[in-house]
Amino acid sequence: MDKQHFDQLVKGVQEMKQHMAGKRVRGAVQTELQTPDVRLIREAAQISQSQFAKLIGVNLRTLQNWEQHRTRPTGPARALLKIVAVNPKSIEALHA
Repeated sequence: MDKQHFDQLVKGVQEMKQHMAGKRVRGAVQTELQTPDVRLIREAAQISQSQFAKLIGVNLRTLQNWEQHRTRPTGPARALLKIVAVNPKSIEALHA
């Protein structure tokens, strides 16, 4: 591999890292509108981290990463969080 190709590869990896951190990268398209604030949603439901994680079926560490904005919820977890955000009492349905 020559230097030019290596430099392009390094630049691509750096841009990928920036994109994954939520920063703008030329050419990347932002498709999601807003990441749910998991901590606010959980606190509105008045439930502990461990209970909330268990109810929505995720690892406690995953929930903590979401709350500290290290990672973002996706797929079914994101949809469930949106439901709980609109109606915090809906979390009670998961107790049954």
